[in-house]
Amino acid sequence: MAQNGKRPLKIIAGADPLGSTLKDALVSHLKALQIDVEDIGTNKYYSVGEEVGRRVSSEAESTTTETRGLVACGTGVGVAIFANKFPGVYSATCTTTDDALNSRSINNCNVLAVSGASTSPDLGIKILETWLNTPFKSPCPASGNNPWSSDLQSFLDESVGEMSQIGSEKKEQELGTCSICCLAKNREFAEIDIMPGGMMKIVRESPTSAIVKFKGGSIEPAHHHTFGHDVVVMKGSKRVWNLSKKEKCSLGVGDYLFTPAGDVHRVEYLEDTEFFIKWDGHWDIFLDEDLGSC
Repeated sequence: MAQNGKRPLKIIAGADPLGSTLKDALVSHLKALQIDVEDIGTNKYYSVGEEVGRRVSSEAESTTTETRGLVACGTGVGVAIFANKFPGVYSATCTTTDDALNSRSINNCNVLAVSGASTSPDLGIKILETWLNTPFKSPCPASGNNPWSSDLQSFLDESVGEMSQIGSEKKEQELGTCSICCLAKNREFAEIDIMPGGMMKIVRESPTSAIVKFKGGSIEPAHHHTFGHDVVVMKGSKRVWNLSKKEKCSLGVGDYLFTPAGDVHRVEYLEDTEFFIKWDGHWDIFLDEDLGSC
């Protein structure tokens, strides 16, 4: 169902055992309104809040569908807390229609949390419909049900973008204090001549470790080393074929792989990728095929 000519709306719903009856009533009402709803069922309040929040966050950038969430537990508070742990999720516990009006108008709430213990199905439906039909920045009880003043309109215009940045600066600072990043700081990357698209930055000698980065679409032709090496992906993703063992694996951020000495392997970089690599001995590489044959 399209909302006022905008993107079609999709609701992901879930509840814990104390909120399941209310959730079921609201899901039935959403279906009667011909709104696309995906009911993930009943689980612990933190599991349901996490799953709905994660799903709404992952689909927040969709240009074809507006995805919102509906969560219910005994109080409506626990599910909201866990849904809000994901970027781009603004979950609010609403026990009255005024709460729903304010949450949408002021906070652009995209996950509605309701209380199975204190909210009847009839009231829950009124809260849900209010939440569905209230646009961001519309008059609400908090504005005295009058249009917002120009200065508050300006604040609301900027608020969503500013809210989405909260925590990002701290995260960048924390990333900058990790051991690998500190070791690599101020060191220059050098091109890997034998591997087009690749650059390496030596971090430490004996045992040797380095940070390597490859441009997306780059391919390391089949090769081997006289040393085994450990790899941890820091950014991006890659696919590794161990031709000696006839094994293939895909690696993303945080994934680890050890390749034994002498094992012939080929690597494809699915996007711009950086990884940490450690090995014992002197650096060497022996090509087992030409780049053009990949």
